[in-house]
Amino acid sequence: MITFEEALDLVSQLPIEQQEMLVDIVKRRYLEIRRKELAEECFEALAEYREGNLIPQTAQSAISDLRSYLSNLE
Repeated sequence: MITFEEALDLVSQLPIEQQEMLVDIVKRRYLEIRRKELAEECFEALAEYREGNLIPQTAQSAISDLRSYLSNLE
């Protein structure tokens, strides 16, 4: 398996145009993977809601709960 440092060294040996293409390809692949992860999380949350595991609440209530949660972390 190639190390991260070795990968960086290999990339630095490419011409600048190919480095730019590589950055673009990696970024697009990352975004596609992230989109799939977000979609999966949304489907899981929707399933939990439909099963009654989540309760609907107002935006104000959600913000209050979030502030309370964050203040307890400190």
